[in-house]
Amino acid sequence: MIIRVFLLAAFWTLMFASCKEVTYREPQPAGVQPLKEIPQALLGKYGPAATPDEKTDTLIIESWGYHFKDSEDKDWLGRGVISDSLVIKFYKDYYFVNFRSEDLWTLRLVKQKPNGDIEFLSIDLQDDEKSKEKLKKLRKKFKLTEINRNGDTFYQINPTPAQLMALIKDGFFTGQTLSRKQK
Repeated sequence: MIIRVFLLAAFWTLMFASCKEVTYREPQPAGVQPLKEIPQALLGKYGPAATPDEKTDTLIIESWGYHFKDSEDKDWLGRGVISDSLVIKFYKDYYFVNFRSEDLWTLRLVKQKPNGDIEFLSIDLQDDEKSKEKLKKLRKKFKLTEINRNGDTFYQINPTPAQLMALIKDGFFTGQTLSRKQK
């Protein structure tokens, strides 16, 4: 149960649930064509590292999108299907997973490691002290538009692909590793 709570909290934090979030005008990176399906190399089951006797929930990546199963093999938490509101792009060894909410695009990065595990990354603005510093640095690089909706704050930027890659290189994107599970 603790693993489920951890995975659920981590997923929602990294995917959607954020009081503060960096957003974009269009799916990133701009000008890169979206994938019609997820490549074979990324397909599989992923989860937090666990001991052999510990049951964990599983993120399942399929050619059409993703979904979750609990330790009893039951679907939960819903699914994401490649569509006009879930756009996935591949650029310079990263999968750019773009989620649309109204006119805002939220971005998550997935980088596959040589052993098959994946890094799941975002620009984390939850820690107030660190987020102030990140926002200060972002303001130096971009025009930052602040948008307030329903108590949430969104900071919109419009980077070029090169600027986006520089943000990755400069450590703006952080996250966690999900281990590839055996079938």
